[in-house]
Amino acid sequence: MSRPPRVLMVTPRYLPEMGGVERHVHEVATRLSARGATVRVITTDRTGTLPAGDTDEGVDVRRVRAHPARRDWLFAPGLPAAMREGDWDVVHVQSYHTAVAPLAMRTARRDGLPYVVTFHGGGHSQALRHSSRPLQRRVLAPLLRGADRLVAVARFEIEQYGAELGVPADRFALIPNGVDLPELPADQRPAPPDPAAPLVASVGRLEAYKGHRRVIEAFPYVLEQLPGARLWIAGTGPDETHLRELASRLGIGARVDVRAVPATDRLAMARELAGTSLVTLLSEFETHPIAALEALSLGRPLLVGTGSGVGELAERGLARSVPSGATPQEVARAILDELRDPLIPDEPDLPTWDDCADALFRLYCDVVEARAACAS
Repeated sequence: MSRPPRVLMVTPRYLPEMGGVERHVHEVATRLSARGATVRVITTDRTGTLPAGDTDEGVDVRRVRAHPARRDWLFAPGLPAAMREGDWDVVHVQSYHTAVAPLAMRTARRDGLPYVVTFHGGGHSQALRHSSRPLQRRVLAPLLRGADRLVAVARFEIEQYGAELGVPADRFALIPNGVDLPELPADQRPAPPDPAAPLVASVGRLEAYKGHRRVIEAFPYVLEQLPGARLWIAGTGPDETHLRELASRLGIGARVDVRAVPATDRLAMARELAGTSLVTLLSEFETHPIAALEALSLGRPLLVGTGSGVGELAERGLARSVPSGATPQEVARAILDELRDPLIPDEPDLPTWDDCADALFRLYCDVVEARAACAS
């Protein structure tokens, strides 16, 4: 292209709401804008309390009302009209889980705009919703196959979703999440963890499927061997009350701290993670977990579940894993083994958010140029 692309990103939620997709879209959208691209993010508001429009580091943000207020289905009838405001080269649909994605893809196709889709795999705390993901992808298959490119943030998405959709691997672009925690000033670096009083962190949004319960259930057995150990459940979410009650019921409430670091305070997150002895992410399903990448970037040992994107980290030698069916005693043994003999990769090859934004910039230009060549 002879000029930077004009990109319309459509995503179910955006700042100030927080999560992996929200963080991803913020990081790439603001960097694309800094590279000269014109970027608008269209997202939803279930509450009616967020501004209809604002600016995020040069990115124009527009919100449309979505319903129902207490569910994440996000029916947003005003989305097509909002998408038609402006002149766009490409539409980027971020996440396929809600009603936002099919409406955005249909609108782009009807208006003759090229569109790309990033899956952002993701799990769900409701077993039915989680198990219905393959059905959801099959229902969306015609729209997904119509995308100019499909973007995967983990390799398993290319293999699994490509087979489900009948889409060859060369229609996918692998563009992983990035990691860019700030370097800690010398006076803010925590002291090395005390081996007799290790701090174990379980990171991620407080949802049932994220694996925090498994770590809490294992921790009494950890404390039998290391009475000074502490557990930090790092995140916010609807499972918080249950997690606190579980720790209290197991008699370890005094050893378990459930709290989040403000998502916008990257220096505080770096400081907190750097002070841990071990970071765990025993989620049932993750795509390319940002918190795990941040722990690795700080040289922290990482213990993960198996399968999906977390399993890929273990396959690459960046983490050790615990099978999904492991008992609390087996999880505790894995935690203790990792505390005593941690796996800390030498200079892991981790992508940055700049890498991610650069790859998307090139992808948009390729898509637009390919469309122009076909039209001529």
